[in-house]
This record gives sequence, C-alpha cells and structure tokens, in this order.
Amino acid sequence: MEPILQTTDLTKYFPVQRGLNPFSKAKKFVRAVDGVSLTIWKGTTIAVVGESGCGKTTLARTIALLTKPTSGDIVFDGRSIVSGKTNSKLVYRDLQMIFQDPESSLDPNIKVGDTIGEPLEGLMEWSKNEVKNAVEKSLAAVGLPQDSVDRLPGQLSGGQKQRVAIARAISPQPKLVILDEPTSALDASVQAQILRLLLQLQKDYALSYMLITHNIAVAEYLSDYMAVMYSGNLVEYGLTEEIMAKPRHPYTIALISSAPLANPWKRNLLQVEIRGEVPSAINPPPGCKFNPRCPYADGICSREIPKLKEVSSGHLVACHFVEKTA
Repeated sequence: MEPILQTTDLTKYFPVQRGLNPFSKAKKFVRAVDGVSLTIWKGTTIAVVGESGCGKTTLARTIALLTKPTSGDIVFDGRSIVSGKTNSKLVYRDLQMIFQDPESSLDPNIKVGDTIGEPLEGLMEWSKNEVKNAVEKSLAAVGLPQDSVDRLPGQLSGGQKQRVAIARAISPQPKLVILDEPTSALDASVQAQILRLLLQLQKDYALSYMLITHNIAVAEYLSDYMAVMYSGNLVEYGLTEEIMAKPRHPYTIALISSAPLANPWKRNLLQVEIRGEVPSAINPPPGCKFNPRCPYADGICSREIPKLKEVSSGHLVACHFVEKTA
C-alpha cells in the first residue's frame, strides 16, 4: 500500500495571554496537538478517537490547513503542504472535509445546487455545463433527488443536509476526505444510513478517509486503522480489529470499556478505573500525561515521556508498562 498522507512530529500550540497586559511577551500555550506522527494509506480509513478535548479535531483542522501548524511536516500525496509556497487550490482539489454539524457548515441563504457547484468553479475551473453535470452526479451519488438543487438548507431534514455536505465534499473527486464527527448531530437511524453511504462512496470513488470520532462503535464499523489520542499525543496506533480485540494502552482499554455494548455477556470485560480529570493542556503533568490517572503508573511515568513502541506487527503503544496489559 502507498501512503496518501503522512504527518511527522506535527504540533499545534495556541498562545494564551498572561495577565491583563496585552503587550506582555510572557505567554503560555495550549498544546492541542503535541508531536503527532501518523500515516493514512490509500483507499483505507483511519479513525482518530479520544475523549473531548484530546486534540483530534484540531489535528484534523491542522492537516486540512484550516489552522497553520506550529511545527512538523504534512506530506500529502507525495508533497509537503506546510510551506508558505503551498498552492491551497491544488491541495483542496484532492483534500476535502465534512464537518460535524451541517446546520453550521451550510449557508442557509444559498441553494443546494450553488452550495455544491460554487467550489467547483473556483477549484476546478470548470465550465457551467461541467459544473451542472458534476452537481447532478454528486446528488445522485448521495441519494438526493435532482430537484434538491433549488432548495435551501432550511427545507431539508438533518440527514439530507449532511448528504448535501457529503455531495459538496466528493464533487471535486478528492483523494482524501476528513470526516469530523459526521454522524454525531444526527438521529440514530439516520446515522446508520450515512455510515452505509460513506462506505459505498469509498468503494465507488476510491476514497481515503480520516474519521474523527469519540464513538468507538462508529470507529469499529467504518475504519481499517485506529489512532488513539490523549491530551494532544498519540498513545496507540494499529489495525482497528486488533486494537478492539486486544487494546494495550491503559487509556485505550478504559475508552473501549466505557462504550455501551448490546451484548450483556460482554459488558465490563475490560474494566479499568480512570481516576481524576483530563490534564491541563497549558500545564500538562511531567512525563506521561496519563500518569496521574493510570492504574499502572510508577516513578518512571512522571519522569520520562514514553515513546511509541511496536508491540506486534504494525501495533504501536506509548506506555512504559505495556507488558502489564498483555
């Protein structure tokens, strides 16, 4: 397999002003993304999971260049895209993003046809006839009737709005689509329809996906690979099937244990207690950021930051005492 995207030590820090003096040079930083390196393979889906505030959405927005990275590199389709000379138009032809809430990602005053077609005129520089054909094809691909082109978002249901957002994302025929919690704002029955649609579109258009979610069940259903984030860091990475069957990082174990299961016989099989609260992104604890909450933490955990180590083929874990979870 070939990589479609690779990040190397990617960081995103947000400065926080100290005190009341706006000209003070003494600043602290929110370490939203703190040295993340991962690979997305062509034609596959990677799910980035973690609790709220772990940095997964900031990671997605940084990769999509919606916020400038503080440091590190992003190689997309064989070329670095973080330099100031990057042609964003060329990037967005091949990289698109579907946002969490279609209510806020769609302009309520612009018709569906223009919502999908306007980016094509700017990115692809197509003629009006080519844009019209692409809009019709995209609507058909997401299961919306052709008369939707003349409707406003307010005339659509929540599921239909998300389908419009998906149609807008696939219309330039991108190579990678970032899915930022694409079903969390929808009803349960509509969620299932959207997930099935995303899988079908991946097959039809040979898409690669980066899925941002806190829903373990959605990650298990949709993804091939899983990356677990905690407080801006990547703590576990590997095949989704392997991580779900045998998670090795204490945080991943707790995350999977907290997911509701339909089968009562499988409940609480991976029970791990997590003490305390999520650490401050401004003043994180020394060493492993999970150590104040980890049941296996020892002296070294508060002194040294654990590095990702391979515990099996392609399965990486950042923990000093990973042998205890074997």
